[in-house]
Amino acid sequence: MRNANDHRQKRQDVFMQSIEWTANILAFVAAFLLTPEIYARTVHWVVSYTASRYGVTGDALDLVSFVWFVTMALLTFFVSRATLATAIVAAGLAAATRFI
Repeated sequence: MRNANDHRQKRQDVFMQSIEWTANILAFVAAFLLTPEIYARTVHWVVSYTASRYGVTGDALDLVSFVWFVTMALLTFFVSRATLATAIVAAGLAAATRFI
């Protein structure tokens, strides 16, 4: 015998998984589009800062550039995912309260 709460919980799980997947996909797209722009505008400053403050030269600066690119990609993805997941849930709740 199934409990009505089990069915409701399964619907909520499907809804939350859908929100999570939607946020992940949109965050991936945002990271794909925004990472090169952010990187291009900040990498010169980061490399210059690293060279002047830590005395790093040569191939180590290439490593700094690569690490900065990966950092910007991850930061863009996770900030986008958090923002989008929150916005999707808020929009869903606003729509639900309007129709109920």
